[in-house]
Amino acid sequence: MGGRQRPPRARGARPGKSAGAASARVGGKADGRPAGGGGRAEAGSGRVDPKVEIARLEGYLAWEAEVSAAERDARAFADRFPWLSPGERESLEQAYAADRLRYAEDVVDRAVERCRQLAARYRGECRRICARWAALCLSVTFAAALCAVVPAALRG
Repeated sequence: MGGRQRPPRARGARPGKSAGAASARVGGKADGRPAGGGGRAEAGSGRVDPKVEIARLEGYLAWEAEVSAAERDARAFADRFPWLSPGERESLEQAYAADRLRYAEDVVDRAVERCRQLAARYRGECRRICARWAALCLSVTFAAALCAVVPAALRG
């Protein structure tokens, strides 16, 4: 089927997509190279973050598996039409695979957006809990200080 499709883009909006959804993608530039530094090195050092690289590799392998499955299913779909000429068959396979990969990108976009929403919600809940905990600690400290100071002030 004429080569591999590119993985989802990491930065830059697709036509008709919001910038937030496009920036949430994992991968790199359209030709498969990592965008910019790509998070490979920690800030200010030349070290490679193994967690980032493993996540990048997992994303790449998952996308390649999706491309292979799309191509396999496209061939199976085209097999249902034995009367097609080789050119028509190739065109049908490419269109089928492209549609499926576009759908897969949209699924990934929605999942990433949901993850971002949940992460924002989680951060908000953590801030709220930390604020409550700080208020409780401050209240207990203030009460303990009062318990120590008031009796001494009343005696003196």
